[in-house]
Amino acid sequence: MSTFQTLPGFREFYPGDCAVRNFIFDHFRRTAKSFAFEEYDAPIIEPMELFTAKSGDEIVSQLFNFEDRGGRQISMRPELTPSLVKMIGNRANAMKKPIKWFNIGEQFRYERPQKGRLRSFYQFNADIIGDDSPGADAEIVALAIQTLRNFALTRSDFRVRLSDRKLWAAFFESHGLDGTDTQAALVAIDKSEREGEAKTLEAVEKICPSNAGKIFEGIQRLKNVHSPRDLEKFCATCENLADAASGCAEFFALLKRMDEFGLSDFVTIDFGVVRGLAYYTGFVFEIFENSGQSRALAGGGRYDNLFGKLGYSGLPAVGFAIGDVTLGNLLGEKNLIPPLPREVRCFIVYTEQTEKIAMAKVIALRERNVDVDYCLSPTSFGKQLKAASQVGAKFAIIFGDEEVKANGVKIKNMLSGEEKPVEISKLAEVISQ
Repeated sequence: MSTFQTLPGFREFYPGDCAVRNFIFDHFRRTAKSFAFEEYDAPIIEPMELFTAKSGDEIVSQLFNFEDRGGRQISMRPELTPSLVKMIGNRANAMKKPIKWFNIGEQFRYERPQKGRLRSFYQFNADIIGDDSPGADAEIVALAIQTLRNFALTRSDFRVRLSDRKLWAAFFESHGLDGTDTQAALVAIDKSEREGEAKTLEAVEKICPSNAGKIFEGIQRLKNVHSPRDLEKFCATCENLADAASGCAEFFALLKRMDEFGLSDFVTIDFGVVRGLAYYTGFVFEIFENSGQSRALAGGGRYDNLFGKLGYSGLPAVGFAIGDVTLGNLLGEKNLIPPLPREVRCFIVYTEQTEKIAMAKVIALRERNVDVDYCLSPTSFGKQLKAASQVGAKFAIIFGDEEVKANGVKIKNMLSGEEKPVEISKLAEVISQ
């Protein structure tokens, strides 16, 4: 007899796995709310054009897409940002700015499953819309850092690598590259950490063969900038000095705010980070864990042009995402996921004679939002108490024949074994305390 298997890249969440997932989600949600972000949600399927308009037709190979019965080209969402832009863009005039929203949702990408990367995964997304200041950039980075810290991760566990595409753009413009060539060069830089210097030089030679050596030398110099002083020196060499100085000023304002937050120790200047997606317009960052495996935990940045690109009135925007897969792996490796046993506050123990009144109290307690369990069919007290222990019940409420005749029950503390009598009429009040 054949059995069904889970599709590659997808996960099943048995109750214990679901408890871990909810533990992670609870931390995401509490941290976002502590930063005064509001939660939102969006459809899992969207018009495919929403994603191709943002990322180009090449993204189609990464989509779970299909034609619906109405002849529409549909895709399961591979990310949330386009849906966020659509939702805010359609009501932007009625919304007070800045808008600070977050979401914890499932995304789908058709790619080769591997460690830390699946076809179905959850992301914690947080964005600030309508504020173009370095203060908004700093708030996003601070939220990402605090989220990880709330899992008991420390600066020895992860680092934030800060960069700025405005400064890269100023550099490439000073060497005569237009927007298309600049984007191609940024993609090459984004791949350089994985592919090495030779591949980067080869890519630069294809983009600008007449000036490749000088540009490659400049790329290496900017990638080696790791201090504000070094950055000032580099910007001074850019021919379009005004653009470079403006980019530097914004970047330094971001660093200043991080220092004011007391989070500078988590941050490094690293222009090797550019994030290859074309829609980023300014500051960008990635968070990597420090075990030596160089796994990215989070990433984001400023995307001020995306609203206009998708046909809406322009709005400045900045945001980030943390995926649950790599983060969950890291927390497990560091034993930072606490035991999450099943816990039930009350377990009802009853007999055939007391079943009617016991079941009435089950409903009465649940109406007061007390979690209650019981054996679905009467059995011995011993088996019922064993079942109470197995589900992690804090209290067993014993509806014995003699106790009920006297209008009472016994409440047993399952941890200490202590028992005390309680009047049935006062049971809900006592157990709710």
